[in-house]
Amino acid sequence: MKINQFAYVPTDHDQIVQELADVHFLTAKTKKMADPVMLYRQLLLKFFIEKQSLATRIQKVSNLMATPTLNAYEYTTTQSSVSKIAFYNVGLQLLGFEVGLDFELTDPLAAMKEYRLPTAIVDDTMDRKQVIDAWYKLLNTRTKFGQTLIDYLAGQGYYHQFFGTDDLKRPLIFNGKTQAVFDTSKLIHDVVYVEAPLDNDHDGKRDLLKAEIIRPADTETGLKVPVVFTASPYDQGTNDKQADDLTHDVNQEKLVRKQPNNLIYDDIKFDYDNSNLPAPRVVKETSQAAEESFVKTWTYTLNDYFLARGFAVVYSSGVGTKDSDGVRTTGTPDETLSATSIIEWLHGDRNAFTNRNDQIGIKAWWSNGNVGMTGRSYLGTLSTAAAMTGVDGLKTAVVEAGISNYYDYYRENGLVVAPGGFQGEDADVLGELTFSREQSAADYLKIKDTWLDQLKHLTSGQDRATGSYNSFWDNRNLLKNVNIKADMLLVHGLNDWNVKLSHVYNLRNTLKKENITQKLVLHQGQHEYLNNFRSVDFTDIVNLWLTNKLLDVDNQANQIVPDVLVQDNAEPETWTTYKDWGGPVEEIALDDKRWTDLNENHSFSDQLPDDLFKEYISNTKKWQKALFTKSHSKLDKHSVKLVSEPLDHDITVDGRPEITLRATSSADLGLLSAALVDYGDEKRLTAVPQVLSAQQIITGYQWRKDDLKEFLPEKKVTAYKKFTDAHMNMQNRTNNYKSDDLKPGQYYNFTMAFQPTFWRLLKGHQLGIIIYATDMDYTIRSNQDISYTIDLGASKIELPLLGSDDNQQ
Repeated sequence: MKINQFAYVPTDHDQIVQELADVHFLTAKTKKMADPVMLYRQLLLKFFIEKQSLATRIQKVSNLMATPTLNAYEYTTTQSSVSKIAFYNVGLQLLGFEVGLDFELTDPLAAMKEYRLPTAIVDDTMDRKQVIDAWYKLLNTRTKFGQTLIDYLAGQGYYHQFFGTDDLKRPLIFNGKTQAVFDTSKLIHDVVYVEAPLDNDHDGKRDLLKAEIIRPADTETGLKVPVVFTASPYDQGTNDKQADDLTHDVNQEKLVRKQPNNLIYDDIKFDYDNSNLPAPRVVKETSQAAEESFVKTWTYTLNDYFLARGFAVVYSSGVGTKDSDGVRTTGTPDETLSATSIIEWLHGDRNAFTNRNDQIGIKAWWSNGNVGMTGRSYLGTLSTAAAMTGVDGLKTAVVEAGISNYYDYYRENGLVVAPGGFQGEDADVLGELTFSREQSAADYLKIKDTWLDQLKHLTSGQDRATGSYNSFWDNRNLLKNVNIKADMLLVHGLNDWNVKLSHVYNLRNTLKKENITQKLVLHQGQHEYLNNFRSVDFTDIVNLWLTNKLLDVDNQANQIVPDVLVQDNAEPETWTTYKDWGGPVEEIALDDKRWTDLNENHSFSDQLPDDLFKEYISNTKKWQKALFTKSHSKLDKHSVKLVSEPLDHDITVDGRPEITLRATSSADLGLLSAALVDYGDEKRLTAVPQVLSAQQIITGYQWRKDDLKEFLPEKKVTAYKKFTDAHMNMQNRTNNYKSDDLKPGQYYNFTMAFQPTFWRLLKGHQLGIIIYATDMDYTIRSNQDISYTIDLGASKIELPLLGSDDNQQ
């Protein structure tokens, strides 16, 4: 068990005293106590919430052991000093660790070190000042169940005892982070309809977009609060059956040969034009009261966490969703505008109405004008899209697994390549899935023909026949026009094969050129949220970040949050900070003596026996095993397998590897795939998090709960792990929109960038390069009679490798 912390703010003693007074651990009386033992006793008694009787609190303190023979209350009534060992014996128990199971009373400091818990720099015998400083640090230490101790206390009702009084600041800042001092039992739920500068259903009226608002009751009495906004196209419902029915068949007779062309970018460039708009609605009267309320069926627990801390939370699904106007466009600037319109209203720059018909205007009078966006996947994608516009009011975005270019989501180097786990999905399928206006019968009847026309446009524009980049995809490249002002916190899974790592890698490299602050967190998961993990204080990082960006608190967030924070793949619950992502490149020829050609071949056929082809289609895990195993398999003649000699030291592939293959196809078309594999018997981490303790995390008093999770080692040893791959249509060797000629039997150079990664291979492991064609998990499956030949002597791989400790923060 390792409970890493990266969001603690170093604080001087005078500030500590002030903050402990703000949270009522220090009072006018205790501030004057000179005796450290007496002060320590009062702090412990306060920990157990003063609405309980003194006898009850004494009993609870007595349940804690300070030494092998004295409980904590006995200790504070019989001893003349506070020892560091006794303090941390009690502290570990307050943090939820059990004596005899998690630590021994004879050496609590060893447990603190083992669990990576911060220890105050104090003497073995602590004076009054050191007791105060150590208590402050303990309150800001994470418990066995992943929360800081002060957050745990908030969930137990520590702050609630002061509700109804003027004794707590609102917002309340403790160690640079906002505290759960707002009453979540009195939250206000409003619905408004924001008018967007869009008419994407072409009905002659500007599109109205439904926004659902949850805000603290304190806003009714004048408090203006920052806003956490999540743009979620799934929020109003999804059309799962219709989307499934629309999913494309990837088992095709053949890969399509493309007509060679000499296209340049200007030939396929898309210029978005939204100037021909209907006039905005006239505001006939205004109101401060929303007309509609709502009951939330889905929330993001990170957003719930901030509701208890005095932030408002807004959800909006955007154009083409239930109770809003427009149609779905899967990634165009129309969807971006539907997100920025909500932000503009929150900032005071756009109109909204209390209902869809009466033109009664309503302002976000309760908002302080500062907005931060949150969300994963499509939600994170819209956060990126909105940030790229430079819209006023958006101060930051926490982007988890967001798309930065839709072409890279559904295509790769001229190939139709599915997002992991969704073979046959495409832009039209996602459009249908999220077009929740379809669920309102009368509304859908009005819009049906418009939507069916739009769906045809999506299907034709995405061009599954060639897989090439075109104007359809250029209109969905979020990195094309950058005017960013918001600071960015980017989060991505190193095992995410849905939104692959090229998205965050390319986004980050684009942002490096901009005058903003950006941070990056890379974890070992697939397509996962990170706010409920034991081994990293992600929620606290986000709290520190949003407190700085949205409340303008000078809490050193830019300096304290690591530039790059990476979870190690080889050692559980281990996180390391780095200055950057991307190491110096080592170039290695594929005929280098360090490689062994397992199949002793440099040519392979892509065509499988018909029964084997059908077997692998029905069970791609069997195909994976046959392809990646070092042992002889049914795919030996259908791939080239190169394996390095055992490593004499650990190496870390840090960044985006690149492979150049000099190759031929026996046909006038073809595709190439390559994978990097870590060979070595290990119990590797699960890419799907395991629940450590159900509903253990409490985000506020009598408020939402969440499961505590972690990526844990698998129960069984595995022999290998694919950690990155690459794919290319051989007719797109120049770029993804120019179709090159391909002559059978003629050698060409094909340079493919792998998905970026940060992967440590242990000493004794072997690095494998697997070269093949059809990828059963991602590409079109045609089973054509095509053979490929690789000139290994003229081929190479470029590996970015983590260097010395120079990159480590």
